[in-house]
Amino acid sequence: MTGVNYRVQSGTSTYLGAVLDENGCNFALHCPNAESVKLCLFSSKDEEQIAIIEMPAKTGKIWHCYIEGIQAGQLYGYRTSGGSKDTPGFHFTPEKLLIDPYAKSLSRPMHWDAKLYAGDSQKMIAKSVVVTNILSKDRPPKPNTPLDHTVLYEAHVKGMTAQHPNVPVELRGTFLGLCQPEVIKHLKSLGISAVQLMPVAAFMPEPYITNKGLTNYWGYNPINYFSPEPRYAVKDAIGEFKTMVDAFHESGIEVILDVVFNHTAEGGLDGPTLSFKGLDNSSFYLFERNEYGTIDYNKFVNNSGCGNSVNTAFPYVLKMVMDALRYWVQEMGVDGFRFDLAASLGRDPYEFSTMSGFFRTIRQDPVLVGCKLIAEPWDIGNGGYRLGQFPSNWLECNDKYRDTVRAFWRGDKGTTSDFATRLLGSRDVFPKETRSILTSVNNITYHDGFTLHDLVSYQERHNEANGEQNRDGHGHNLSSNNGVEGPTDDPAIIDIRERQKRNLFTTLLLSQGIPHVLGGDELSRTQQGNNNAYCQDNPISWLDWDLNKTSQKFLDFCRYVIAIRQQSVLLHHLQLQDDNYDLAHNVAKIYWYRPDGARKLEDDWNDPNNQCFAFELRGEESTTGETTEHWLMVFNASDHDVKFNCPAYFGNQRWKLILDTQYADLSEQPDVIVNNCYKQISNSICLFNAI
Repeated sequence: MTGVNYRVQSGTSTYLGAVLDENGCNFALHCPNAESVKLCLFSSKDEEQIAIIEMPAKTGKIWHCYIEGIQAGQLYGYRTSGGSKDTPGFHFTPEKLLIDPYAKSLSRPMHWDAKLYAGDSQKMIAKSVVVTNILSKDRPPKPNTPLDHTVLYEAHVKGMTAQHPNVPVELRGTFLGLCQPEVIKHLKSLGISAVQLMPVAAFMPEPYITNKGLTNYWGYNPINYFSPEPRYAVKDAIGEFKTMVDAFHESGIEVILDVVFNHTAEGGLDGPTLSFKGLDNSSFYLFERNEYGTIDYNKFVNNSGCGNSVNTAFPYVLKMVMDALRYWVQEMGVDGFRFDLAASLGRDPYEFSTMSGFFRTIRQDPVLVGCKLIAEPWDIGNGGYRLGQFPSNWLECNDKYRDTVRAFWRGDKGTTSDFATRLLGSRDVFPKETRSILTSVNNITYHDGFTLHDLVSYQERHNEANGEQNRDGHGHNLSSNNGVEGPTDDPAIIDIRERQKRNLFTTLLLSQGIPHVLGGDELSRTQQGNNNAYCQDNPISWLDWDLNKTSQKFLDFCRYVIAIRQQSVLLHHLQLQDDNYDLAHNVAKIYWYRPDGARKLEDDWNDPNNQCFAFELRGEESTTGETTEHWLMVFNASDHDVKFNCPAYFGNQRWKLILDTQYADLSEQPDVIVNNCYKQISNSICLFNAI
């Protein structure tokens, strides 16, 4: 021990991390193979080292000690020593300061700096911070929004408010900025029920992107799973995050976190040692095996595409992930999680299984049982595409929905039958009886791809600003520029682009499942054709709140469509007689029609030129005297106008026009009662209500 004298006791291995009590702090660290572990203490003023303490005790795989007099705010880190760093699987390198995997706060954002990392890495590494471990009380109740009323809104903490004119300059891009009254007012007026925040756990931009003068703006490169990202704080990341959550909850909005448990910022064999590698590299990560099953510790499994794969099948790692999830729910107050590359979490450890330890553990956890769990149901490893194969308590991001809806409205022939399947919850992917009709998380746009405005404005990606010669990002976008690449002043092109945006957004909100709205789409946000803006921490990615007349009309339209969904039972949760997943049904009849009013036959669905159809939805007779819902949706993805006849089955049935996407301005949509037929323009949707 050097510097200030501390009274050090053995402490306990019971609770990992730094746990305070009234007299001091217990430190416990999983590091089974080290020969010695040093706890390094630093001053909070300048991060200068003030003490090095040999951890005096080890119980099983955990090193621990108790130090009297330690208070909240104390900075610390670890150094480990053991077998040669060349020993297979070991990365014990005493000159590398390590972040505590259980740290609840970091002293500052992490930035890669090759010069500061070389040799002793102390100057580069953010310090772990001892925090008070008392569950917050007297917080607003959680909204507990039912799944059938859930509308997700994906947002980036910084990008949401970096340019917001009504957010104080000092709060823009922060947790406190995100919960400002004008931001919450916008979300409430839009009609969403939950914000899905892109990663907020502490992360470090990759060395290669840093060396190009760019950064990892999205944050999918974690260095710690408990600490809120200091970049998004003014002073106190924990307190400010809780303030944000409380403000959302008071407004009835849930908070869903995008979490990244599939890889870390330590990369592969040549990546930096920041935390996990220096503690238990051989267990924390997955490594390739040869034909005889022998592990090669020089070859990291790379199911993530980011250099490594976290081994969530290992007991300590599984415990850490579960502890982190519970912490974000109990202490930080969040309502659920979207799991990045979630197929990796179902590998046990190499092959995916719905009975993996992770799935079984999370299902029985009493804290997490009420949380919303959303899977990105794939990774890039062997057998990694697992859409439709997650346990029944999970929701799944549905890329088949995205691609089908894009293709249908782009005008691709032969997509109509698949499009109809997507409208009704993708039951080919999520079968009746075993999965809820709400399982599919429907998205047309996500953070990794075109924005909605760019989807109808660009034929090709334009990622030159990323510095990779436009080779990164998806090449298969199913997009259309509708006549010219990028911005234009041509009124006709602008008109069709805006109509296609209305078609896509309306489809999203009228489909069964959970709608996912990409933040900024309602503002007609553009990324200038960049479909992989992960490294663009600038106006390319930030939301632009300065709306012109055209974008204001589209915002009004989005609000209107979301309201239609939320005010209807049938449009947000169909319960069918032939589906016993729920012991209830609210649908009397579903019919599909051709433009001539006749019922669609099998040959009609198989006709590749069939791009027009109508869908009738009639609810069960009400026993409470309420008006029975009765809807007619008419879709025309062709490039010509179509005269749709009223369904012959209903004879003199009259239909009131609720929505026609040909109208950019809702005030211009006429009050129409249709008795016989309705002329529907090309590339449009009409929604009617029976009267």
